[in-house]
This record gives sequence, C-alpha cells and structure tokens, in this order.
Amino acid sequence: MMEKPPKTLRAAALAALQAVALGAALASPALAADKIAVLVKSLGIRFFDAVHQGAQEAAKELSNIEIIYTGPAKPTAEGQIEIINALISQKVAAIVISANDPDALAPSLKRAMGRGIEVLSFDSGVRKDGRMMHLSAANDALIGEKLVQLTQQAIGDSGEIAIVSSTAQATNQNIWIEEIRKVLARPAYKGLKLVSVVYGDEQIDKSYRETQGLFKSYPNLKAIIAPVSMAVPAAAKAVQDEKKIGSVYVTGLGLPSEMAGHVKSGAVKSFAIWNPIDLGYSSIQAASQLIAGKFTGKPGDKVSLGRVGSVVLDANSEAAMAEPFTYDASNVEKFAKIF
Repeated sequence: MMEKPPKTLRAAALAALQAVALGAALASPALAADKIAVLVKSLGIRFFDAVHQGAQEAAKELSNIEIIYTGPAKPTAEGQIEIINALISQKVAAIVISANDPDALAPSLKRAMGRGIEVLSFDSGVRKDGRMMHLSAANDALIGEKLVQLTQQAIGDSGEIAIVSSTAQATNQNIWIEEIRKVLARPAYKGLKLVSVVYGDEQIDKSYRETQGLFKSYPNLKAIIAPVSMAVPAAAKAVQDEKKIGSVYVTGLGLPSEMAGHVKSGAVKSFAIWNPIDLGYSSIQAASQLIAGKFTGKPGDKVSLGRVGSVVLDANSEAAMAEPFTYDASNVEKFAKIF
C-alpha cells in the first residue's frame, strides 16, 4: 500500500492547486453583460420613465443585460443622432429607439448596424432600412378607432374636434392621425368634423398654449384628441382653466397617474393607453434575442416577449404588442397607483 504524503506536503499541494485555480479565474473573468441602449425621444417624459422601468425588469430577468437609458434634452432628430454616434463609439450590443424622425435617423442607425449593433425601434418607428424590427405598442388601426370611439362616446354623434399632437415629424403620431382620419370618413362618424391638427412638440406648456389657441379659433369646438401622453393632461388642464368643462372634452393616450385628476374634474370622460412598463420590458426581451441570433428580423419571424407573450413580424418586420386599454372613472384610480 502506498503511504500518504506528510501533512505538510499535502497542504503545500493544496495551496498550489488553489493558486492555480485563482490564477485561472483572474485570467478568465466572468462574461461581461451585453449593453442595450434605450434611446427615447427626450428625457423627463413619464411615459418613457415607465418604459425604463420595464426595461430594467427585463434586464434583471435576463441577468446578462445592462441598460443604458438615454435621450436628448429636447425631442429632435439632431439630438438623437448625436447620441447614436456616441453609442456606436461605446460599442453597445443593441440600440432600442423611439424615433423623433423616421428618415433622418436611418443613416446613423444603418452605420450602427454596419458595426454589428442590433437596432430595434419601438413606440415611434424608424424607416425600414434603419432598423431590424419595429415593436408598436398597439395596432395602429385599432388606436385610431379607439380614439374616435372614445370621442363619440364623450360628445355624441356630431361636433367639431381637433388634435393636439407631439411633433410634426413623429412617426407614430402621423400614422395614428391618418388612422383617425380614416375612421372619421366612415358613415358612422360622419357628424364628427376634424377642424385642426396642432403640435405641442412634446412640451407641456406648448401643448397647453396650443389648446388655448384652439378655443379661440374654434368657439364651437367640442372635443380634443391628444394621441400623446405629454399633451393629453395639458389639454385637459386648459379645458379646466378656461372653464370649459362640460362643453369641451379631452381624450387621447395618457398615463393614469397623470389623468386621474382630470377624469375626476370632468374634463376627461375616458382615455386609453397600453402599459409602457410592458412596452419597455418587451423591447428588451426582443433586443436580447436579436443579440443572441434567435431571429434576424425577417418577415414571419416569431419573437418571444417574455411574460407579455410572443409576436410574429409582418411584411415590414413590424409587430404590435397589445391593444389599447380604456381608462375611466371606474378604474383610473387603481391604475394610477401603478403608472
């Protein structure tokens, strides 16, 4: 039988093995997390703050993702282009962007993709050649129909209406406004007349002033549709301040936390929105799969959105996350505690 080596030799051998293991660990550090930049239209918008929350939830669930949340101070294409160039230099793994301009951003994003960066647009899209897929919050046609339905429910079958949008170049806003026009052209809505579209440029004070301008220009105005979360509470406040509650109603796409008071005041009967937390979460889930090569953005690709479900990309490599949900006096306070 072979004799055991002395304890001192065994201890020395163990120490040597531990040293080798430590050296190997130092030489092979843990795999670095993939950095995904969430580039929003501008900072300081609560809708995008909620998107950021959802993105962080997805990153925590995926464990190997680091979120870089960024955006310009003002909602301009130039501001986003400057940030895109910086992100290319940082060699992020993916850029998830809500675009201020579908065309102006495309060249910079094409350059990013040429450097191996995955690009996904969400909320407000980028031209097809400037991204690999687009994730809409909801189906565009359903958004247009929902907003017209809520308007009709508020004021009846006839009356003048106006739209307070974000910027004239915002992809999603322009699509939704076009869908609103299509719905208004149907016989069922022939009594509703769209008299004006104005732009608040994603600013509360400008949206407020534009609404006041509508009151002066259209004294018979009955309703305002604001398909942007920044403008709908501003328009509702203008209705309240100008003592037009009961004669002018506001609807649109807003956050429950910002709209609960306006529903209570009577300036708003109902409004709609999807869950921006889920939108941020879904966008990161999709981006992580692009990074992993699980799909390439081709029409027909099936994309898992984690807890939200899955979607299939259409002919334009686009998909819709969910239908818009209606909020009113029966449920707004409950959801206001969430987002």
